[in-house]
Formats: sequence, structure tokens, C-alpha cells
Amino acid sequence: MFATPRMLAKGPPGFWRRSLDEFRRQAIIAVKMEGLHRPTKPFPMIKFEADDSIERCKIMCDSDTGGLSKAGLTYVPGSAHQERIEAPKDGEGGVEGGDIVSTDGGEPAHALFKGSISTELPPNKPNIQRSGYAAWRTRDRGVSLFGKLLWDIDPYFYLALRIKSDGRKYFVNIQTESIVPTDLHQHLLPSYTPGQWETVTIPFSAFVRTNFGMVVEPQKEMMRQKVRSVGIGLIDRVPGPFELRIADVYATNEPPARQVGTEDSGFEVKEEEETQGTGMMDEVEPRRKKGEPERILI
Repeated sequence: MFATPRMLAKGPPGFWRRSLDEFRRQAIIAVKMEGLHRPTKPFPMIKFEADDSIERCKIMCDSDTGGLSKAGLTYVPGSAHQERIEAPKDGEGGVEGGDIVSTDGGEPAHALFKGSISTELPPNKPNIQRSGYAAWRTRDRGVSLFGKLLWDIDPYFYLALRIKSDGRKYFVNIQTESIVPTDLHQHLLPSYTPGQWETVTIPFSAFVRTNFGMVVEPQKEMMRQKVRSVGIGLIDRVPGPFELRIADVYATNEPPARQVGTEDSGFEVKEEEETQGTGMMDEVEPRRKKGEPERILI
């Protein structure tokens, strides 16, 4: 029995397919000289517009270690996804927008992240002291002729997500090819209209570097040239059901309608205090006190 081309097309792309796609992507960047100007088109990272898109994601839950929480990610068909085109002005053509919408304005095809959280500790496992989480993330994209496949979203300033939330406290997780493999950049997933479809936008500069849920110091800028995965987690440890619908996750340069910053990240980040006495001349002459006249060195 042999697999037909139709069945092979449904599976994950192989080595040569990944290499060809990466070559095509880099060739388009070189021909259009996209590195010389600021991109206006959104950069899709994951689009749940086909049933096989779920296979590119991985579910993580405390049930993997004996916990009692449950989580699943299923595909829900709907309207196709397309890039928004702004209405043309007088005497001008259409302008490419920076976000993604549905073709007919209806409910888009999406992924349903659904389950229930339980904080009960598993019996006969005294080594587990904490439970009650569920998350999903995109799988590693594999290797091609050009090396390990990573996302380069350095030309973009924002991460946009088209979601329909139930109002619970979800976090957006971004993992990069950093020196510490367990580091994550996290930010609270904002939701202004729970129960309705909305597009939320988070600046990449507002993400907080964490390790196993704890804020790591010093806070370094995200390595946006080498992004491994993106995902969403529920770690509020509130028992009960949850339901989050996700249509698209993409990088964009379209500024958000609402300003979101580090103070809305869901973490307490210490602000760097201004240090004094760091200049070379401070060893020769100490800094002036308030109200003290300036002294001239001869």
C-alpha cells in the first residue's frame, strides 16, 4: 500500500519542501529589497485556517506529570483569512493594511483551546507540589538546507492576535534561540471585549523575560531575529473550565488602538535606578550637590 500525493500533501512538510519554501522566502526578500524599507504587510506566524494547522501545535498540561487538569486544541471551520485592504482615497488606490480579517466578516476559521483547570495534587506523587496549568505552543519548524528554521520578526514592532476570550488570565509566550533554552518572553494577553472577536496588539518591547514563571534579571531585549515558537498559556490556577478561540497570530507594524506597555505585562518588573558616579571625570571631581556652584579645574 502506497501513500497517494493527496495524503502526502496533508502531512507536515519534509526536508526538501522546507528548504524550497525557505529559498522562496529569502529570494522574495532579495528581489523586492524588503530589508531597505519598513514592511507594511503582516507576517503570519500561525494561521488556523485549515484542519492540518492544529498539527503544527503542541499541547502542554499538568496532566503530563499526573495532574488533573485537561486541555485540548481543536479546529473549528469558518470564514477564510485575508489581509485587510483599506478603503481607497479619492484618486488613490487601495493601501495594504497591517492586520488580518475574515473574507466575509463572519466568524473566522480558528482553533479552540478548551479544557478545565484543577489545582488538586495527584495522589501518590509527593514530589509534585504545585499543579493547575495548561498551554499550547507552535512546534519547532525543523531543519532545511539553510539550517534551523526560525522566524525573523526583527523588522516588526508588534505582535497581534485575533482572539475570542472568556476573560480569564492568559499569557502570551515567545521562545527565542537564546543561551538559556528555558527562558521565555511573556506578556498578559489583553482582552477588552470578552465573548467577542477582537484583535489585540502587544509591543515586543513590553514582553518580560522569565524562567519557570519567575522574572529574570537583567531584562534583555528579545532576540527577534531568532524566534523558535509562540503560544498561549493559562497559569492563573483558578479551578474551572476555560475556553479561548484563536484565529491568527502574526507580527505587524500596525500600531495598537490601545496602548499596552510593560506595566500591563502581568509581572512586577523593577525599574533600573539611575546610577551616579559612572563617568571618568567623577574620579577626579565628585558630582556637584544641589545648589553647589560649579568648580573649574585648572
